[in-house]
Amino acid sequence: MTKTLQNGPRALDHVVLPTASLAVARERLTSLGFTVAPRGIHPFGTVNCCIYLADGTFLEPLALGDVVAADQAVAVGNVFVARDRSFRAAHGDDGFSAVVFASEDADADHRRYVEAGVSAGPRLDFSRPFVDAGGLADVASFRLAFAAEPSNAGDAFFFACERANAPNVDRSALQAHANGASRVVAVEARAGDAASAAAFLAMVARSVAGVASGGAKVPLANADVMVRASAGRKHIQLDAIVFAVGDLAAARALLVRNGIAHDLSGQRLVIPPAPGQGAAFIFEEKS
Repeated sequence: MTKTLQNGPRALDHVVLPTASLAVARERLTSLGFTVAPRGIHPFGTVNCCIYLADGTFLEPLALGDVVAADQAVAVGNVFVARDRSFRAAHGDDGFSAVVFASEDADADHRRYVEAGVSAGPRLDFSRPFVDAGGLADVASFRLAFAAEPSNAGDAFFFACERANAPNVDRSALQAHANGASRVVAVEARAGDAASAAAFLAMVARSVAGVASGGAKVPLANADVMVRASAGRKHIQLDAIVFAVGDLAAARALLVRNGIAHDLSGQRLVIPPAPGQGAAFIFEEKS
């Protein structure tokens, strides 16, 4: 489980990747060398098939499983489903919609977002079944507090996630990936005003924004959020996820075997977005 320091910056907990089809996402992500977890079902109409990493973070490919349940969730003010729906309406069914930060107290985070004028709506508590690779089941429970840039209706959103009950199951098999990915190094984004966007993210993540080449950086407890300036872009656009892999040459050989288009840029393997993979994936060799 990802931990965050009581008075330090938040840790990255997970990222949300909307997709039109979990089957397409599973096939694509498996071809990239990831181990994909069994299908997870939310009580409000969405479904996922997560990728768990050894550092406790995860990727959440997210699809619509039950239209009626999702409609009912939106009607009663479920921010997660409503924001997913508005993101898809603006950007299509495949993309990178949210970055999630680890929280120890979602109620306190919600109050802080309200006071700062960046709350995206009411808090959300929910539980869902979790099944590990061996078929052992438990229940995962979460408490969420949402934030978004003002006047941002269909773009990226952010939330603090308190894991109220972490599944007592063995995830080691799900955390072993053929491409050697072990952790998320960074999330890359762009905005018209990189400094302003980074200041917003720093407030949400309880961090301090700094200057970086071509933009700004928001350090987290276990990764960084990098924001580069992009003329004409009003709100934050989430672009890429950077992974640490143990052997870049081996990861590239896997991509070649599987016919995956990629670019080698210095010491980075860049895999452009594709159906089922809503963000660019970048592999960097790190111990």
